[in-house]
Amino acid sequence: MELLARMPRPDYARAVHTKNMVMAYIALGSNLGDRAATLRAAVEQLRALPQTTVTAVSDFMETAPIDAPSGSRNFLNAAAALNTGLWPENLMTALLSIEVLLGRDRATAQPKNAPRPIDLDLLLYGDLTLHAPTLTIPHPRMHQRAFVLAPLAQIAPDLLHPPTGKTIRQLLQLLKDPL
Repeated sequence: MELLARMPRPDYARAVHTKNMVMAYIALGSNLGDRAATLRAAVEQLRALPQTTVTAVSDFMETAPIDAPSGSRNFLNAAAALNTGLWPENLMTALLSIEVLLGRDRATAQPKNAPRPIDLDLLLYGDLTLHAPTLTIPHPRMHQRAFVLAPLAQIAPDLLHPPTGKTIRQLLQLLKDPL
């Protein structure tokens, strides 16, 4: 994690970190191997991040794969809330490192939404809205996905989704096929 300490502060640093710590929300998913063990290992890796405290983790929820190759196994999904001092890009770098540690290989060409041992997505970072080449916050499709919203609603039902102004609970209720 030495790499995290060397990364420069982004231009929006003053606006985001007025108190040095920000609440961030992460989606976790797995549909290969021992899914529950992989999600537990991912949560432990989140707990080990510098300047970060895991404040809540949802139950693990089994969901059908969406737009996945034929024969894909069901996912286990969860959400975690983090109080972090890491910048969004640093946090995303850490999430990608955890994925590699837990067996995900993004470098190998695979079909879209192919089965994977772990998937970690940065959903929200405080009330920041960011559109950068390597990172978009809020996650651009989170409000359309019950497998993201249901676990998130369990730990933060009244959290506002910045672009829509709706709570996570309201967004989940708007979906046609909630879990």
